[in-house]
Amino acid sequence: MKREDRRNLRNRKRRIAWRLRPREWPERPYPMFAASNIQYEVSARQRGITAGGIGAIHLLARRVGLVRELDRVLHLLKRHLPYHESDHVLNLVYNIMYGNTRLEDLELLRQNESYLDMLGAQRIPDPTTAGDFLRRFTEADIVALLDAVNGIRRRVWMRLPREERKRAVIDGDGTDAPTDGEKKDGIGLSYKGVWGYSPLLISLANTSEPLFIVNRPGNVPSHTGAAEWFDKAIALCEGVFDEILLRGDTDFSLTANFDRWTDQNVKFVFGYDAHASLVALAKQLPEAAFRPLPRWPTYDIQTEPRQKRENVKEAIVKEKGFENIRLCSEEVAEFMYRPGKCRHAYRVIVLRKNLSVEKGEAVLFPDVRYFFYITNDPSMSSIEVVYQANERCNQENLIEQLKNGVNAMRVPVYDLVSNWAYMVIASLAWTLKAWFALTLPRAADREDVLRMEFKQFLNALIRVPCQIIKGGHRILLRLLGYTSCVRLLFASLGAVPRLNSG
Repeated sequence: MKREDRRNLRNRKRRIAWRLRPREWPERPYPMFAASNIQYEVSARQRGITAGGIGAIHLLARRVGLVRELDRVLHLLKRHLPYHESDHVLNLVYNIMYGNTRLEDLELLRQNESYLDMLGAQRIPDPTTAGDFLRRFTEADIVALLDAVNGIRRRVWMRLPREERKRAVIDGDGTDAPTDGEKKDGIGLSYKGVWGYSPLLISLANTSEPLFIVNRPGNVPSHTGAAEWFDKAIALCEGVFDEILLRGDTDFSLTANFDRWTDQNVKFVFGYDAHASLVALAKQLPEAAFRPLPRWPTYDIQTEPRQKRENVKEAIVKEKGFENIRLCSEEVAEFMYRPGKCRHAYRVIVLRKNLSVEKGEAVLFPDVRYFFYITNDPSMSSIEVVYQANERCNQENLIEQLKNGVNAMRVPVYDLVSNWAYMVIASLAWTLKAWFALTLPRAADREDVLRMEFKQFLNALIRVPCQIIKGGHRILLRLLGYTSCVRLLFASLGAVPRLNSG
């Protein structure tokens, strides 16, 4: 960062800190929002943009080699008149980064002269052309795109400190992509009674990156084909991380693969269906085999604990006499068990939940339920296995962000493969967010940006008002606003040139 930029940032920070300083206000005779004589005029030469952070994202995409890789692996256009494949892909990604949610919103960007100047583009594809580009994809093209992005992903991971690459935690889960369209080829009716698609997501829990997104008809079980994509994720992480751990719910206990993964020295923790035989084995365990499962507070209280407010929902449940299931205690134990498709026996962790079924103020009866987890990791205690399985729920947050933050599951085109292409391309917006975080030199900053929701990321680091100045063989983005996250923008820009070195 230039010395002048550092000085300007310090001055901006000092001015806003002075305005927001604690002070005793006197009684004000008029509202704080006092502006009255607001006028507008059209600038003749100066141009500005509200999403100046896209410039940094585009620079990141170029420096990590994403633009070059897109043009190398995708050959969907016979002639480049005038766009390349990378132009189409990034056009869709930056439309999402701008905060837009529909292909039709590309028309707004086509008419934004400042946006075009920031990207050094004379024009960008219109919505109809973007839809035609998505319809050109085949399944092989999408797999090639996934592999190309993941090749860059490995290089980005290799820049992380060694202590952050000890274990790769790979999660797998299915979700739904509903649609009201009746003519979208490849849709199906899910077990929930929802028409649409059923994408499979394989992600890296360490950085919340979507490694593989696979679109499928809505009536396909969530685990269908998961073993193949787990294997691809394992190959992707080998050589970068010291060890690999797979996680998934009961549907992903693909027992036919357990021995093979164990032979590969791949660890796993999966939920396991509570079959009657397993419940019988759990009930046969001596009471001494069970020990309490502690649940730690979700956060540490930094000051003094505050008085808890009344639980309004609980009061209504009691008043109306609704049936209520209350958790009394949790206990864990374990035993060895060999699934029918396995040669080896594996550790099965039993989680026994002691429940109380109530109606109003009266206790109807106690209830005991068993939950099972299977693992081949001998280093984790039974309690740690349960915690590890519970942490898999963080993938639900990633799915939520991809569905309602990035809007990658909107299925805007007409068939399964085209919508799969859109899912993969749209998820690149989230991937670029993760790569932006991983370029930051400070571990605390990396963690903060990785944990940001997509909307927060856009508001903090993308929607930065900038003036666009072209000249001297450069495109200068002059920041016109200040937020506390602007320093992260400069930190990433300083790290991007080093990312491509070597």
